[in-house]
Amino acid sequence: MNWEFLCFSPVIDYSGTESRSNQNSTPLPNVMSTPQSHVRIAKVTEPLRCAILISGSGSGMEAMLHHQRTSNCLHRTEVVISNVAAAYGIERAKHLECPVEIIELPTGLTGVERRLSHEKAIEKVLAHYRIELIILSGYMRLLSADFVDRWAGKVVNIHPSLLPDFPGAHAHRDVIAAGVTKTGCTVHYVDAGMDTGQIIAQCEVEVLADDTEASLASRVKEFEHKLYPLVIDAIASGDFSDLPGN
Repeated sequence: MNWEFLCFSPVIDYSGTESRSNQNSTPLPNVMSTPQSHVRIAKVTEPLRCAILISGSGSGMEAMLHHQRTSNCLHRTEVVISNVAAAYGIERAKHLECPVEIIELPTGLTGVERRLSHEKAIEKVLAHYRIELIILSGYMRLLSADFVDRWAGKVVNIHPSLLPDFPGAHAHRDVIAAGVTKTGCTVHYVDAGMDTGQIIAQCEVEVLADDTEASLASRVKEFEHKLYPLVIDAIASGDFSDLPGN
């Protein structure tokens, strides 16, 4: 596969989407507006201060940390936050000498009160590290509307499908079940919905006839690890024209 010809942003051509999904019968827009970032333009001497939120293995986080160690990178991860104490990503972050904070859901609380208490604890850490951009990388909790409003344009996520097709936690399973021939990954700003925020960049990956969830996930993840750092580069620089496909 050719990376250059499979990635595109921020102008997205949705022609031929019949090969992607049978979910959407309404036409999709031919052109998407340029993403609007709400973070400052960074410098090499003053990189954008990022936090990565994880819940699992942290492979995407690890790829981001390695990318940030390249020369002239405009962003730096100040802290990794995990809501799962046993997440393997914690060990990966520590191995790369990145500060880690474990913030599990509080006990003794339920419902909205529990959710808001958990987010309050996260924001306390974000304030301590003077975070400017939140990077969700396998973070398996929906953020509240109030949290997203306070961080509007400053929270990004990567999803393993070509949104708006196949949102949610079981994208690869749903892609295979639908019998489509194309999938991929999408980086988008986060809003209060599930995988509904403004799309920044996407990358197509072919679905093979003999793909399983595991094989498809593995192949898509390779592209996730390339695309996500490039998008954070663009956000930090304020220049989205350097993204592949432009």
